[in-house]
Amino acid sequence: MRQIRSRCFLSAAAILALGAWLPAVARAQVLAPASSGSGAQAAAISPADQGWVARIQDTLNGITALKGRFQQIAPDGKRSTGTVWLHRPGRMRFEYDKPSPLLLVAGNGKLVFTDKSVGQTTDIPLERTPLGLLLQPHLSLSGDVTVTGFSHANGLVQVTLVKTASPSDGSLTVIMNEQPLSLRGWRVVDAQGRETQVDLFDVATGVSMPDSLFDTSDSAN
Repeated sequence: MRQIRSRCFLSAAAILALGAWLPAVARAQVLAPASSGSGAQAAAISPADQGWVARIQDTLNGITALKGRFQQIAPDGKRSTGTVWLHRPGRMRFEYDKPSPLLLVAGNGKLVFTDKSVGQTTDIPLERTPLGLLLQPHLSLSGDVTVTGFSHANGLVQVTLVKTASPSDGSLTVIMNEQPLSLRGWRVVDAQGRETQVDLFDVATGVSMPDSLFDTSDSAN
């Protein structure tokens, strides 16, 4: 079947979803339409919690290579699992467990979503996605990024981030284990308020991984 590549932003689609309706929903969970926005409203954070935010920033920037299993919860509560590889800066791969035909690869400045069952591929600029924040060469939780929420309870520390200039494009909530401070997962909320959560487990850091994992030109093969 002929491969289709699209750079348009499909309003009824979302990356990181699952189930029989996934191809229609999956792209919107990571991608939100462009917004001019009027600026983000920063959360009121105590000096002590500012210290946690700084530690989270340092911990995320300390991650260069990560491999693990994931469980994904879509907006309707459906679940899927798979394997994730993350290689900062700029590269990530979500390989869904069979029988799912879906594959998500970030590399070369773009995010490529492939549905192998229909041979359809959609690619979008990585900078246009909340997940792109995780893959920046250096993530600074100030300036171009605004912290709009913070919580610390039950052994978890969570910080919600938006792009300062376009907060309505979507938000990313980073979820960290408190002890030791480590990446537990994240939640993405799109411009329509639909939420997708990814939980990580069996995580290994500092692992070697071949460049071919992030070859976006071969993601539909």
